[in-house]
Amino acid sequence: MNVRLKVRREERVSKYIRDRVGEGRTLHFTLIDPAKLSDIDEVERVAERLAAAGTDCFMIGGSLGVSERDVDEVALRLRKFGLPVIAFPGNISGISKHVDAVLFMSLLNSEDPYYVIGAQVAGAFVVAKYGIEALPTGYIVVGYGGTAGYIGRARPIPYEKHEIVAAYALAAYMLGMNYIYLEAGSGAPQPVPQESVKLVKSVIPNAVLLVGGGIRDPNTAVHLSQVGADVIVTGNIVEDNLEKAIEIIKAVRSIRKTFL
Repeated sequence: MNVRLKVRREERVSKYIRDRVGEGRTLHFTLIDPAKLSDIDEVERVAERLAAAGTDCFMIGGSLGVSERDVDEVALRLRKFGLPVIAFPGNISGISKHVDAVLFMSLLNSEDPYYVIGAQVAGAFVVAKYGIEALPTGYIVVGYGGTAGYIGRARPIPYEKHEIVAAYALAAYMLGMNYIYLEAGSGAPQPVPQESVKLVKSVIPNAVLLVGGGIRDPNTAVHLSQVGADVIVTGNIVEDNLEKAIEIIKAVRSIRKTFL
């Protein structure tokens, strides 16, 4: 294969994230699903408000109906706000040359090897060719799972099985994945349990812990941060209730951790 690789060595996005986590901050990432958007201009207007409220990064991704062209178009609009733009790919079609980084994820509790390693093999040359910074991420679906869990053929870990969540996270970290993403699923009736978040953070304190799914109010976001989440991810709430999403961002921005 004649591929000219441009593997990025600077790790600017990783430094951006880790510097802020190291200061005791909890970060907020806004997830935008191109398949759920009907107006690209509306994306820009909403993103402007979210950036002004203090979101730290924009993520682009979805499990159904997302093409590289969609991600390209959204990424170019989001780059205007000077925040990192990170691909959150449900498949190799979710990668774009216009993003700053990609959550290079393995869906660890999938029963389909494609989502554990197959898609990553298929997409590795694309990420390298585009020179996109890869953030090695262990992706773990908990409880409800939503579309991501269904499409990814995950066997969701029951909400009450905190030790299994922690075991997956620890295994991912031992395999070199410095980012752990606990996902309850888009539209989940409840978020990842605080007990799971606390246990994961206690066994891998040096990993960056992202938590998403089912986070609909500021108190939930604050409580998840207090027990160990380094990054709060919200997506559906942006589409359903923009004002509530802004409240969550402001609440997350106010958190300063002094106990870690």
